[in-house]
Amino acid sequence: MTDSWVNSAEILGSDLPLELSGTGNRRALLMAALREAVRSGRLAPGTRLPPYRSLAADLGLARNTVADAYAELVAEGWLAARQGSGTRVAERAVPVTPAHRPRTPERPARPVHDLVQGQPDPSVFPRTAWLASARRALAAAPDDAFGPGDPHGRPELRRALAGYLARVRGVRAAPERIVLCSGAAHGLRLLAEVVGGPWAAEEYGLPFHRELLASHGVGTRPLGVDADGARVDGLTRRDRAVLLTPAHQFPTGGPLHPARRAAVVDWARSTGGLVVEDDYDGEFRYDRQPVGAVQGLDPEHVVLVGSVSKSLSPALRIGWMVLPQRLVAPVVAAKGEREQFSSATEQLTLADFVESGAYDRQVRRMRQRHRRRRDQLVAALERRAPHVRVTGIAAGLHAVLELPPGTERSAVRAAAWQGLAVEGLADYRHPGAEQPSRSTGTAAASLRSTGTAAASPVPHRDGLVVGYATPAESAYPEALDALCRSLPPVSPPPAPPPPPAAP
Repeated sequence: MTDSWVNSAEILGSDLPLELSGTGNRRALLMAALREAVRSGRLAPGTRLPPYRSLAADLGLARNTVADAYAELVAEGWLAARQGSGTRVAERAVPVTPAHRPRTPERPARPVHDLVQGQPDPSVFPRTAWLASARRALAAAPDDAFGPGDPHGRPELRRALAGYLARVRGVRAAPERIVLCSGAAHGLRLLAEVVGGPWAAEEYGLPFHRELLASHGVGTRPLGVDADGARVDGLTRRDRAVLLTPAHQFPTGGPLHPARRAAVVDWARSTGGLVVEDDYDGEFRYDRQPVGAVQGLDPEHVVLVGSVSKSLSPALRIGWMVLPQRLVAPVVAAKGEREQFSSATEQLTLADFVESGAYDRQVRRMRQRHRRRRDQLVAALERRAPHVRVTGIAAGLHAVLELPPGTERSAVRAAAWQGLAVEGLADYRHPGAEQPSRSTGTAAASLRSTGTAAASPVPHRDGLVVGYATPAESAYPEALDALCRSLPPVSPPPAPPPPPAAP
């Protein structure tokens, strides 16, 4: 007998090749193949087998041969048969891993608590309001919305965003200058392709963004960051663009100082450079007046990049770029002839969500919720770790906990032992910032004489970046408790000097 195979769609809900190899009694060959499938784990306990008639037809065997094989395996305990439920792999037939098969390493346990920054609690997505907007948007959608998409994005959403961003963020843009994308990362990819490099970037920022730019051949060099934001006096004539988070420096916190906002625009005008403004959490302000977008100072030299990842959900994959007029056509060309990244129906839904006022209401609800979460974090630290200073809390969805020098790594490890996912500040530091640079006293002269300058060195900081938006409401107190247990204790005061020796 030659080898035979069967692909049965009823086994495990997908194809499972069953091999009958060798010569001899066909029933014995089938039984051996089924035992091996159970023993190896290919047929898990509880898996329903195909009816013996179907299996017989697929294998080219007599029905009685398959029926007898099933019956004998039931008697042996490999299979179980019940009236009306067919034949299944017996629950007590535990798969045995062959000795020669390498064991798969166990995956690390998933953290119990999540205080990693980056996304809101998914349970608070406004499902009812979003569904209402989706119904209205689909009912009013023109026929061309269901054809090949325009790479600019749906005009309905671009009009809605132009009005919203002007009102809330002080952005100056006509809908024709807005190009939709699938998020901030997609926008950076397109800009890297169109603008080229090198770029400057804040010494603290998302490593993902730096890696993304590098993958498109755009290198970045760090600009120092202090209490007033990025040290833009370190920009040079060689920089094609600078990536900034001026409304709320990520992750250290704080807005870009007004003098530096003006200075970076002056740099762009004088050098032809581009300011790329990542407006990642522009709507969330708590203890200060909203800070308008830098784009409003000079729409021809600043690109504003935004998305709904923080305000609604990263699952929507909708972002936008507000571009200088000269970049609209190149960016659209880089995107392609058709919209292939963001769903037209979701764009239409978001347009209705914005224009109906539902987006404003959702942002207000989230702002109140995040502020309450932030206050809980601050209160817990005041009670249990008053020696830890919290910064960057006037805005955003995360805070930075400043730690004593040399304790950051141990705090991250202690958090892992507590089942808590949290990140250290060093994870966001630009690798180039580890090298000492020239002092700021020579930066201006260097820029005038050679067209190059370096940012001033900024002392290394130890800290934790704590995202307080992600946990569910019921899980947040336990996450804070785990965080407080992970923090280093108060450093002991220095020992007093020994008393002078007696004469």
